[in-house]
Amino acid sequence: MEKFLGIYYIGINLIGFFFMGMDKHFAQKHRSRIPERHLFTIAYLGGGLGSLIGMTVFHHKTRKMKFKILIPLALLVHVLLLLYIFVF
Repeated sequence: MEKFLGIYYIGINLIGFFFMGMDKHFAQKHRSRIPERHLFTIAYLGGGLGSLIGMTVFHHKTRKMKFKILIPLALLVHVLLLLYIFVF
């Protein structure tokens, strides 16, 4: 189970990171954007760290308060979930 979770979290965080980068690129090129609900869904499925790093690296969505609050909250939820699974 630990191996599966490790692979899952690496994958979902890479997706979160790349989606932030893709959305920033689309914004700069005035192309169709990735819906915010998709970005949040990825974060709440476990990609909070990748999304947060993507926000920082690409300077994307860093002014939007809901992203500044909800993306770190998604990360916190999964950290607490993993602590519950593996420590308690």
